[in-house]
Amino acid sequence: MTEVNRDQLLAKLRLELGSNAVLSGHELPARNRTDWSFLPNAEPLAVVRPASTEEVATTLKLCHEAGIPVTPQGGLTGLCGGARPLDGGIALSLERLHGIEALDPVGMTITVRSGTPLETVQKAADDAGLFFSLDLGARGSCAIGGNLSTNAGGNRVIRYGMARDLVLGLEAVTMDGTVITMMNRMIKNNAGYDLKQLFLGSEGTLGVITRTVLRLHPKPGCVQAALCVVAGYEQVLALLESARRSLGPLLSAFEVMWADYWRLYADRVPGARPPVSLGSGSHVVLIEMQGLDEVIDGGRFSVWLEDMFEKGTVVDGAVSRSLADLQAFWTTRDAAAEFANPDVAGPHISFDVGLPVGRMDEFASRSSVALSETLGCRSVYYGHVGDGNLHVVAWVKGAVTQPLPAVSDVVYRIVRELDGTVSAEHGIGTLKKPYLGYSRSPVEIDLMRRLKSCMDPKGLLNPGKVFD
Repeated sequence: MTEVNRDQLLAKLRLELGSNAVLSGHELPARNRTDWSFLPNAEPLAVVRPASTEEVATTLKLCHEAGIPVTPQGGLTGLCGGARPLDGGIALSLERLHGIEALDPVGMTITVRSGTPLETVQKAADDAGLFFSLDLGARGSCAIGGNLSTNAGGNRVIRYGMARDLVLGLEAVTMDGTVITMMNRMIKNNAGYDLKQLFLGSEGTLGVITRTVLRLHPKPGCVQAALCVVAGYEQVLALLESARRSLGPLLSAFEVMWADYWRLYADRVPGARPPVSLGSGSHVVLIEMQGLDEVIDGGRFSVWLEDMFEKGTVVDGAVSRSLADLQAFWTTRDAAAEFANPDVAGPHISFDVGLPVGRMDEFASRSSVALSETLGCRSVYYGHVGDGNLHVVAWVKGAVTQPLPAVSDVVYRIVRELDGTVSAEHGIGTLKKPYLGYSRSPVEIDLMRRLKSCMDPKGLLNPGKVFD
């Protein structure tokens, strides 16, 4: 595209959206040049910030006609490069497309625009006496549209499911500017294909999600948690099996931190106050229960924990007695956000993988040894074991640049050997493209390509993401 044509496109965009909605040249915000994947900054032609679905459609239509690629952006908290724009392309920031449109307390739904921060949705539900279950560490920064485009998981998947399980309807815009409105508010609606599923988890490659109808749940009447120290992974599995059987739908989180993670948190994170001592334990398990009645459900939780201590499944632990305790327990799990501190681990590489629950400890052991012996790389492990999602943090101490390709080769090779998936909840983006075939068959990938070609024949919407 020539310089004249670029100028013409920017002029048309400013005419349709207003000059404040189109930033270029020295006005380009630094934050829109990449995401949390730490990939090098891009040089997009412009950052376009539409404030309505109609403006999103106008932007895409004009870029489609001009043959300019577009990269949708939400809160830019992704770790796989999915929101990093192309040099010379358009970064489509949805930061101005935010706000709660409606909340139905009877139908227990909330209608929001895609640029709305996750925490804003949570608070709106809470203010109405309801509960929005999706939750992750970046809640104050991530946008709901990005959560849906990557099918985010988070802390309570074991009870409420992934992001796609919380969506009743949505609105999306395809690359040619076509608006597809599917704002269903009913739990049961079998009228033809469930087209919204095309956009959930597709990382903005098939269309841009602009609005959505989300499911809410009753606000828990009581919440209790426990940190449990166990002596081996067999005890982790025994604890999980017992919690599922004894607590049933009350079980809302089952988070596991391996010993190396716990020591890094306890010894290196500034201000760390470990509620329990690891001692000779192998894992620390954070278990959360959400019930309706403090006496009945809280009592059941306490009786179950006592039984786990008496049987020797749990060797040490702490039980929350207040909201402050609950927050302190979750702080141990969220401490991974502090690992980038040079005094803790410093620059590092993060992975989110999925594995059969019974083989997660095998993966952690094999990966730790292989990374150390082949690359001199240290690694720690933690994750949502209740739903088979493990996070890995790996780094070579003192390295100016972390060896991402070499570490990825080791981690994903072992994932493939153990019949896991290279992505549990963060998407593929650009960083995981070489490994997509480890988790998807050639037939599946071919079908993905055909869907992409059908819905975006020019290949302009978030190109180069998921697959080439």
